[in-house]
This record gives sequence, C-alpha cells and structure tokens, in this order.
Amino acid sequence: MKRWSQELAELEARGMRRTLRTVDGQGPRALVDGRDVLLLCSNNYLGLAGHPALLEAAAAATYRYGAGSGASRLVSGTLPPHAQLEERLAAFKGTEAALLFNSGFAANTGILQGLFGPDDVIFSDELNHASLIDGCRLSRARTVVYPHGDAAALEVIMNREARQRRGRWLIVTDGIFSMDGDIAPLPALCALKERFEALLMVDDAHGTGVLGATGRGTAEQLGCLERIDLQMGTLGKALGCAGAYLAAPRVVIDTLINRSRPFIFSTSLPPAVPAAALAALDLVESVAGAQLRERLGDNLAFFAGLLRAAGLDLLSSATQIVPVLVGEPAPTMAITRRLLADGIFLQGIRPPTVPAGTCRLRATVMASHDPLDLAHAAERIVTACAAARS
Repeated sequence: MKRWSQELAELEARGMRRTLRTVDGQGPRALVDGRDVLLLCSNNYLGLAGHPALLEAAAAATYRYGAGSGASRLVSGTLPPHAQLEERLAAFKGTEAALLFNSGFAANTGILQGLFGPDDVIFSDELNHASLIDGCRLSRARTVVYPHGDAAALEVIMNREARQRRGRWLIVTDGIFSMDGDIAPLPALCALKERFEALLMVDDAHGTGVLGATGRGTAEQLGCLERIDLQMGTLGKALGCAGAYLAAPRVVIDTLINRSRPFIFSTSLPPAVPAAALAALDLVESVAGAQLRERLGDNLAFFAGLLRAAGLDLLSSATQIVPVLVGEPAPTMAITRRLLADGIFLQGIRPPTVPAGTCRLRATVMASHDPLDLAHAAERIVTACAAARS
C-alpha cells in the first residue's frame, strides 16, 4: 500500500495523476460538480445518446428480454436483438457477417488475439489506439511499427520483411486517430495490402456514423469501403450506445466465435444495447442522419476555424476531434482547470496516451452544440492558452 501511495504522490507532483469526475448529462451541456457546463469532451458526436428513438427501443427490449442477457453468447446469451444487429451491421458495412463485442477494447484485443499468432506479422501505425497495441501483444505475432500515416515508409518496411515471410500479414490502423483527429491514408494502405497479399484492419471507432455520404465511416469517405478486410467500429460514440463490432467475411467471424477469448468468456451486452443500436443505425441512414452529419461538419468548421485563426496548433486534425497542442502536463492541466471554472469541460491529454512533449487539450465537437456556445468556448480556450504561455 505504501509503495502505491508513493507512486500516486509522484504522479501528482508531475501533473500526471488521473482522477474520475462525475458528469451528469450527455451533452451538449451537462452538470459537473453541480455546475452547468458546456460538454466539449464527449464522443456522442451526433447527439444520439439521448434520442427518443434509442430510448424507446432500449426500454422495449428491456421489458421484453430483461435488464441483462444472462450468459455469454455461446451459452444462452445470444438474444434476438444481438443477431438482428449483427445482420444489420454486416449489411451496413457490405460484408458477409458481423460480430458484437462488449467494448472497443474487447473487440480489438479479441480480434487480433483470435486471428493471428507467432508465425504472423502485424504492421501497426505508431499512433494506433492502446487496444490495438495490446491486441498485437496478445496475438504473439511479430509486430512491426511503422511511422504514423506514412504509407511510403510502410512500403519500404514491407519490402524488407518480404525476404523472410512465413505466415499471414496484417496492416492495422485507426481510421480517425483518437488523439490527433487526422485520417489514415486508407487508399494507399489498400494498395499495399493488395500488392503484398496482406489483410487490412481498420479501427473506425470515431468514423462510424460520422464520415461518408451514408455514415459508413472513413473508408466510405475515401472510396475504399469494399477493400477493407476487417472493419471494426464502435456503437458507443456516434451511435450513442455501447459495445463494438467487427464486420468481415463469414470465415473470419466463425473463427473468432471459436477463438476470441473476450467474446467467448464475456456475458453478452444487455439486450437494450443492440436494440438501441438498431434504432441508431436507422437514424444514421435516414435524411435526419445526413442532416446531423452536415450540422456536425458546420460546427467543426466554425469552431476549428476560430482556434486556427487565433494561431493555436490543432496538429493535423481534419475531423470532429480537435486537439489543441500545449506541450507539458502542468500547463495543460492548469488550462483545463481554468476552463472548467469558466463553464467549459474538456480534458487535458497526457502521456502515455500521447507522446511526451505533446500534451494537449482534446476538444470534441457535437452536432447538437450551439454555435454561440462554441464561439464562447473558442474565445476562452484562446485566452487560457495565452495565459499559460505568459
């Protein structure tokens, strides 16, 4: 106990200790510590978490099937909403089948652990999400990290690796990178995986529902949806629910049903969750969904434009994830405290989530944000960052 206490004290001294804060509400505004604040750090991008259609679907499923599912999927935990959602997700992504997982972390670790092994090689973007990094480790495949978003560098690496090739090859990448807000070069990665007879897995947690003409994600936006072998996405961000999925060929899904430990050994999602996700997909594919994506795009352009015009560094973000580079932990967290005092709740991001020296504010824009609130937030962020530099 004493050693853990000392370690926590050391984290505190370096501005690196993390604590939990209760947020009462799903946005665009919420109560934090009893105060009404602008919620600027939610992944509820389309504002669907509180949509009446999702609430009604969740309530109806709960009354019909119960609050919990009772068992893992391979025992008695596959209820009609689970099967219906998987069929719908496969159609949504244009694949033969889909499989639900309880979270994005469970999906990524379970997919990589279930499909790959010691004879295989995984080529992983250096800024991939922690769940992909851990999934690579659990797979026991040899992992080769390539420079962030650099398809040319990856080509050089794959040419070098080809001399000793034995097993399967996989390229794995985020679609939208969760801390930088930039987009992976999927067409170039598709070309590489086809040239080298590899597979390509895309974690599109932050693109699903948001990007593309019909909300099918980053690959739809970039015109290569049908070329992605393993399409992972979450239900807990733009779709406003919880859980995650993989859309892929049937043989891949069947293999995971037999080998993926997070899938095999977890009680399945409560039936309310897939029922609500089905309602969310209805909205995403509707005229209303297209309008929400347009509103999100307008809010993003407005908010990011104000920050860039003031000279703030938003890295290479091109999406609803808007990072504001600060640098070191202490000033980053001082800015977040000042903003909260001003009624704006967003999070400072520190190592190991981001590389040392690149601490940042991570703002996320929602379709439901009021432009006047965004303008006020931008002004306060600019002021807080200037004060931190002085």
